[in-house]
Amino acid sequence: MLPEVINIYKAIFCSFVCIALLFAFATLSSAVNCSAKSAILVEFDSGEIVYEKNAQEMLPMASTTKIMTAIVAIENCPLDKYVTITSDAVGIEGSSLYLNEGERYTMRDLLYGLMLQSANDVAVAIAIECSGSIEGFAEQMNRKVNELGLSNTHFMNPNGLDSDGHYTTASDLARITSYALKNPEFSKIVSTKQYKFGDKVIFNHNKLLSIYDGCVGVKTGFTKKSGRCLVSAAERNGVKFVCVTLSDTDDWLDHTSLLDLGFDLYKKVDICKEGRLTYELNCTGGEKKTVKISNRDALSLTMKKDMPQVNCVIETKGRSVLFCPVNEGANLADAVFYAGDKVIARIPLYAIETVPAKEFKKSIRDYLNFFK
Repeated sequence: MLPEVINIYKAIFCSFVCIALLFAFATLSSAVNCSAKSAILVEFDSGEIVYEKNAQEMLPMASTTKIMTAIVAIENCPLDKYVTITSDAVGIEGSSLYLNEGERYTMRDLLYGLMLQSANDVAVAIAIECSGSIEGFAEQMNRKVNELGLSNTHFMNPNGLDSDGHYTTASDLARITSYALKNPEFSKIVSTKQYKFGDKVIFNHNKLLSIYDGCVGVKTGFTKKSGRCLVSAAERNGVKFVCVTLSDTDDWLDHTSLLDLGFDLYKKVDICKEGRLTYELNCTGGEKKTVKISNRDALSLTMKKDMPQVNCVIETKGRSVLFCPVNEGANLADAVFYAGDKVIARIPLYAIETVPAKEFKKSIRDYLNFFK
């Protein structure tokens, strides 16, 4: 058979494979019958969107607001500091820890009360301690929104009670949550099922922690205006997803289905171990003609299971000539990893040996010979 004919058959076969993979992905995505008004599923490491439904629509978010409340407090107040409850934090409507004026709790204890019990009075106590007022703390929350580069979120209070001008999107809330989950203290709090402090024992309202394998948080919410809101995160075998639903009549089932979709489509791949990428670069003017380089860092990536084969290309930072001396530890190149035409990662490569320069006369001769 002629080579041209073989190539045509190969092209046709590859096209059928691509179409089949796209169809399979579309079938899996469409199989999720999400009842939420707005929803999104995001792969944690890359931020890649796996599923979305009206994810840019601005909606009230009820107590999922407290995700931002918690991370702002964690970043701005010592967690072992004792907080004295003021009269302004007593008798707040909705979910409550039933705080009394004059009681003292650590900020850490209050954060557990905030995220497990979803206590609105605790949210006010935290706001007053951190900023002096609800309004001042809301300004702090909105500054964090700006720092994260979000344009469709605005906070009016720390607890999520209905208020004009208090809204977010599923997309923005997923990004807020992904940011917060990078904080170890936040992650520990939202993954806790039960917490005891003083004479109080509180339980996490997020039942996915008990019913979904790998769930690691994060927050429930409900008001009559917002409907049921839920933010969850789950991790299996190094793969993590963040899921958000707003105004959802069947949020537990929807999150289970969406998270299952993510784990069906993605896997963790060990690309290379520490020190396993070893190459030699040509150099001139030295005691040796090459210098060995290698990677210090291991690389693992979360990838779609149908991702094309990963290839590695060495980039030498634009150097056409590498002149000696070269010192051990110098960053001389990058290993760039491609899946098809897309760059998916890069890691630095360092000299793992020193190559001294030759004595002056020999070095000059090498340079002249190089340019002949």
